[in-house]
Amino acid sequence: MTTVRIGTRGSQLALFQANAVAALLRERAGEASEIVVIRTSGDRLADASLAQIGGKRLFVKEIEDALLEGAIDLAVHSSKDMPALLPDGLVVGAVLPREDARDAVILPHTGSGAQASGLSHDEVIGRLGHAPRIGTSSIRRSAQLRRLVPGARFEPIRGNLDTRLRKLDAGACEAIVLAAAGLKRLGFESRISAVLPPEACVPAPGQGIIAVEVRAAGRAMRQLAARIDDPAAAAALTAERAVVTALGGGCQMPIGAYASIAGTSLTLTAIVVSIDGRREVRAAAAGDLMEAAAVGARAAERLLAGGAADILADVERTRAAVEGLQP
Repeated sequence: MTTVRIGTRGSQLALFQANAVAALLRERAGEASEIVVIRTSGDRLADASLAQIGGKRLFVKEIEDALLEGAIDLAVHSSKDMPALLPDGLVVGAVLPREDARDAVILPHTGSGAQASGLSHDEVIGRLGHAPRIGTSSIRRSAQLRRLVPGARFEPIRGNLDTRLRKLDAGACEAIVLAAAGLKRLGFESRISAVLPPEACVPAPGQGIIAVEVRAAGRAMRQLAARIDDPAAAAALTAERAVVTALGGGCQMPIGAYASIAGTSLTLTAIVVSIDGRREVRAAAAGDLMEAAAVGARAAERLLAGGAADILADVERTRAAVEGLQP
């Protein structure tokens, strides 16, 4: 029996995800696995903001290169880190059941060590005051949160989950906003002060979904990956990624998309927000799970009809000016 080589980053969350895939391969297919840790450009540039270093694509490039070269058999990613268009020769072979897709607000421990948890998002916003420093490296989150907390200042914050929590507790900011999925998977659910409902902060496309990437021509590995695939999560991911593809957006763009599943039906909510939070376009679409890509495309068409292209063009111009590409 051959050993399946699973490529992954070396972060706490990435290793959890890779081991989850390995456990499913063992349980459902009887396959042994080896975890191959690959250091990415995003890991090496740990102190730079995502906008400065080119977005989340840098968290998958070296892993995808290793997959294309045959150095690994499967690659495991947080699906929200994957580019809308995969490199030629690679496909998503499977996704695992979705964890909580929502964003979570975490307040620091108090002087007594107590942690505020189980609050509503309105209660948390009330505790933040008028001009809080909020830690997030996500343009999507900061754009939407500017509408909820107009006076907030947003600070980039990166590193492993425990590193970010230590920075928060040490006073680097008044709150941080992270994906609830990662907190729950790594046993930090008790640190969640409140979750943001999707209508208040639309999640990133694919948030909470672990994706398994394989070579398109690798029939055996595609068949193996299919044995651990979750059809509902796969449909949600397909719809959400279709929005980004149709808009031509990347990982570091203020685009949210969230598909909820009920039986064989899928309902998609999508949003595009200006960086300053002053303009937003929302759209919804629904359909059968089997037409997930079409549902995503319809939502994107409605966003574009509402002016999303103008917002995204402004975002690109702002980023180009900041990077010195324009006078």
